Amino acid sequence: MQAVLYIRCSTEGQATEGVSLEAQLAKLNAWAALHDAVIVGQFSDAGISGMDESRPGLAAAMQAATEHQAALVVYSLSRLSRSTSHCIKLADQLNKAGANLVSLSEQLDTTSAAGRMVFKMLAVLAEFERDQLAERTRNAMQHKKSKGERVGTVPFGYTLAADGITLEPNAAQLEAVELIRKLRQTGLSLQQIADELTARSIPTAKGNAQWTQQAVNRIVKRAA
Repeated sequence: MQAVLYIRCSTEGQATEGVSLEAQLAKLNAWAALHDAVIVGQFSDAGISGMDESRPGLAAAMQAATEHQAALVVYSLSRLSRSTSHCIKLADQLNKAGANLVSLSEQLDTTSAAGRMVFKMLAVLAEFERDQLAERTRNAMQHKKSKGERVGTVPFGYTLAADGITLEPNAAQLEAVELIRKLRQTGLSLQQIADELTARSIPTAKGNAQWTQQAVNRIVKRAA
């Protein structure tokens, strides 16, 4: 077996007994000796947070592991990344390249069937967490819409109330929306409608005098 060793410590972590760079490296070397693994690379990121996904040491370790189809060995998954989704992404990249991931603290070893099963379970849980977050976001947006509160940019036909949240109808803009709807029903193109609005001196949402077909299209889609 070939192995690539990767160690990382944040500034605070270096002062914590048991996770210093030296302590991590000692444990990784002991694992390699126990498993008769040939070390083909050793990389580190000192004083860099695990939330930083663009670490140079990690990038070099991933490249070496994939090139040699070796096992990327870390002291713990937290040394690899502080993000579960990022860990899953890295493990998937290794797997597609025929490489593996070994984490000593979690006793995770994708070179074995049991290790691969555990990591797949982690991937499923991570996907479930993402789906839950997306569902909560959709429900929150629907709730805001039902209360007439702002969701994203202020749509043409409304203005933002003093509280910075509630949308209030803008009579002049709503008349323009109705005009756009009627002109579209007559068969006019988006550009022709834009030219008509400009000719009538109807201001855009930003107060501009010149309308574009893109601006008209956004209103047409919203009113559909």
